[in-house]
Amino acid sequence: MELTAAALADAVRAKRVSPVELVLECLARIERRNPVLRAFITVDADGALAAARALEAEAVAGRFRGPLHGVPVAHKDLCVIPGLPTSCGTRTRDYFRSGVPCTAATRLAAAGAILLGKTNMTELAMGPFGDNAHHGDVQNPWKPGHAAGGSSSGSAAAVAAGLVAGAIGSDTGGSIRLPAACCGVVGLKPTYGRVSRAGVMPLSWTMDHIGPLAATVTDAALLFTAMAGHDGADPTSSPRPVDDVVGGLEAPVTGLRAAVPEAHFFHDLHADVETAVRTGYVAMYWWLFPNFMVNLYAGVMDTNLVLPLGPDRCQVVFDFYFAEGTDAAFKDQSVAVAEQVQQEDIGICEDVQRGLKSRSFSTGRFSVRRENGGYHFHRLLAAALLAGS
Repeated sequence: MELTAAALADAVRAKRVSPVELVLECLARIERRNPVLRAFITVDADGALAAARALEAEAVAGRFRGPLHGVPVAHKDLCVIPGLPTSCGTRTRDYFRSGVPCTAATRLAAAGAILLGKTNMTELAMGPFGDNAHHGDVQNPWKPGHAAGGSSSGSAAAVAAGLVAGAIGSDTGGSIRLPAACCGVVGLKPTYGRVSRAGVMPLSWTMDHIGPLAATVTDAALLFTAMAGHDGADPTSSPRPVDDVVGGLEAPVTGLRAAVPEAHFFHDLHADVETAVRTGYVAMYWWLFPNFMVNLYAGVMDTNLVLPLGPDRCQVVFDFYFAEGTDAAFKDQSVAVAEQVQQEDIGICEDVQRGLKSRSFSTGRFSVRRENGGYHFHRLLAAALLAGS
């Protein structure tokens, strides 16, 4: 069965599977894989099965607590859960104590989620790799021996390995986003104050965020919606009502703005990483905005896209678009396009013209024309390039 929160919740409601069966399957996976992955510090099998039996009885009676009824989850070991240790990745069993339990975890339970245990983390949430001298380094489920990312390493690895359908993480300087990227899952650092931090070990009161890690965007939205909202136990939590995040996933993107910060983010960056990042956001642009203008003179993208180009960035941008293709059969076509560019007098700088002539790329279903002093490309150009790169 597909181990996504949405799919499992639907299966429980349709009585195709029971919460007890889900918990037993996940516990078996944890027993089998955790000795190598080290994703969990604490596994609460008895507590999880007790909660599953109660939720199963409610489901049989036609009662469901919420959208996560029967869904197995885990929480980073800086969340205070009554009856379970909170080591925060240290060797001390109860390193952090709080007068109130973790609000985010409490709300997930109220929505029907079942806690299987507490996940491993970089000690005291300070580190980007997922290493831990006391509980073992969290292994990347896709490639053991490689970093799972930190500091919410165990949460990301547990989701990626299919041990749970979702997990709580914390993010002060990347501790949700880094492990999500390393483990290939969805991680959300919510807007400050959107999710209560009550019952969670603080690292930096002005920068701490609590958010979900999940297998899909829909799952992350489900978990986020259940966790979010004002909490009197956290004076920094926002009083604004929670939007329909799940329902908004299918809304059109018209009017949205996208930005790519350059600054220090690309300084001294490994070439492979930079290529992957730029390929990713260009693919996103083409997907979200089928047609857009690249204005080489003003250095901006039209249709509400903000991507600094400027005259000194022309070569980089066009090299990026046209250098990714590998099929030499399109070399002649690239020259033909360059000649078409010259014939239409687009006014492109000489460096870019040379780049167009020297790079091989697919021009399948490609159109280019001058419009408002800039280039107008059709989306299918980027689709062909990205598919063949």
